[in-house]
Order: sequence, then C-alpha cells, then structure tokens
Amino acid sequence: MPDNSEYEVRLDETIKILQECQEEKNVTSCYVCEKCIGCEIRTKYIRSVYESMSKGETGGFDF
Repeated sequence: MPDNSEYEVRLDETIKILQECQEEKNVTSCYVCEKCIGCEIRTKYIRSVYESMSKGETGGFDF
C-alpha cells in the first residue's frame, strides 16, 4: 500500500497537468471548458483528490 506522501505526489502531478491544460486553453476553470464533461485530465485530477483525501481507503476521508 502506498504511503501518504505518494498520494500527495500524485495529486501534485495531476494538479500541474490540469493547470497546464487550463493555461493552454486560456481558461481559469474546467467548468468553462467545452470538454469539461468526460475530460480524462479532469477525471484523473478528481480521482487523485479523492485518493489523497482518503489515503487510498474506500469510504471516509482523513482530514
């Protein structure tokens, strides 16, 4: 099982990719992008946030 820092590293990587995409498309939010629904980059970001919050466990979050 990955340690907590691995989840944080993954989250940082997906944030960077998401921000690069937003800069490329000249938007400040995914919600104004025409590809928001079904976007693979956004989906990976959301998954990374969830995994970072839950530390890989199913269910609740560790705040």
